[in-house]
Amino acid sequence: MATGRECEPERWNSHAGRGIGTKEEIKVLNSYLDLLQHNVKVAHQTLIEADHRITAETIRNKFQGKTEKPHSLITIFKEHNKKIEALIGKEYTKGTLSRYQTSLKHTQDFLKWKYNLTDIDIKLIDHAFITEYEFYLRSTRKCNNNSAVKYIKNFGKIIRICLANRWLTYNPFLNYKNKIKTVDRVYLTTGELQELANKNMATERLTQVRDIFLFCCFTGLAYADVKKLRKWDIVTGVDGEKWIAIKRQKTDTPSRIPLLPTATALIQRYADHPHCESNGRVLPVLSNQKMNAYLKEIADVCGIDKPITFHIARHTFATTVTLLNGVPIESVSKMLGHTNIQTTQHYAKILDIKVGADMALLKKKFASPKIISKRIVKSRQRKNQKLSQKAL
Repeated sequence: MATGRECEPERWNSHAGRGIGTKEEIKVLNSYLDLLQHNVKVAHQTLIEADHRITAETIRNKFQGKTEKPHSLITIFKEHNKKIEALIGKEYTKGTLSRYQTSLKHTQDFLKWKYNLTDIDIKLIDHAFITEYEFYLRSTRKCNNNSAVKYIKNFGKIIRICLANRWLTYNPFLNYKNKIKTVDRVYLTTGELQELANKNMATERLTQVRDIFLFCCFTGLAYADVKKLRKWDIVTGVDGEKWIAIKRQKTDTPSRIPLLPTATALIQRYADHPHCESNGRVLPVLSNQKMNAYLKEIADVCGIDKPITFHIARHTFATTVTLLNGVPIESVSKMLGHTNIQTTQHYAKILDIKVGADMALLKKKFASPKIISKRIVKSRQRKNQKLSQKAL
C-alpha cells in the first residue's frame, strides 16, 4: 500500500524507514509515517480484540476504514436451503427441504413478530434470541415440545455454519438445553389388524388403500419406500425365500426384509394392476395425503378408535408383528433400516403386553404348589428349631 509521499533517495534511511535530516519537510514526512504506523498497529489490535482473522488484507481494510459486509441471518438461511434443493436426490430428500423451508418461514415470522425486521445481522444473535424464538414457537405458533425442539435444532445448523465461517465468535446455544420427549407411538393390536384384514370395503379404492397399508404392517416399509418399491427390489434371500432388498429413502441405509405370506399374497393380488405393469411398481400407491384421508375412513368402518395415519403401519410391524412375537430387537432394527438400535428400543418400551406375558410365565413358575409347599415345610422346620433352642 503506497503512502502517497515522496523523498529524495540520498535523504532516505532504508533501514529505519524514515527520512534523514532536520528540515521541516523531512520532519513532516517522518511524522506522517509515524502516524501511519501507529494506525496500522491500532487496526491490528482492534482485529485481535474482536477475534477476527488476521491477514494483510483484513488489516489493510480496517486501516482504510473499509467495513466488512454484514452477514444476515435470513440471507444465510436462504442460501443454505438453495444448496439443499440442489442436492435433492443425491444427499437430501424433498422432505428435508420442506422441513428447512418451514423452519425458515418460522424464523422470518419471529423476526417480524419480535423485532419488526425482515432480516438481522448474525452477530446480533445471542442466547436471549434463542430463548425468545423458542417461546414464540411454543406460544404464538402453538408448537408442541418436540416440534419446537426440532425447529430450534434446524435453526442451530445455520448457527453452526456461521461459527464454522467465523462470522460468529460466540455460540448463542451455549448453556441452552432442550430435550425431545418420548412419545408413545400408536400401533394396531392383533385384533385390530385382524379386523382390518377381514373387513369388506365399500369401494375398490378403499380396498386398495387397506391392502397397501396391510402390506406395510407386515413389511415395516415407510410410505416413501413402498411408493418407490419396484419389482426388481424383490429378490431371493440366503434362505431361498423372497426378500425385499432396498435402501431407505430417509436414511439411505440398506433394509432387507423377508416377505411374510400375507405380504406375498398382496403382491400377487396387484401384479396385473395397470399402474404396476406400466411403471414396474409392486403396488399402486396413491399420494400420502389421499392415503391418510382414506385410512381415516377405513378406521371408522372397522371401529378402530385411533388416529390412524399411514406411518402407523410401520409402528405395527415393529410392535405387534415382530417384537410381540419374539423377534429379537436387533433383527427388527435391521429390517426397519434404523441407523441406531436406540430408535428401535422406543418400540420395545411401549409393549406392556409383552412385559405382562413374560411376567405371567414367571408368576406361573412361582405359583407352583410344589414350590410353595416346599417353602412352607422349610419355613416350619426353621421355626420349630428356633423354638427347641429357646426351650433348652
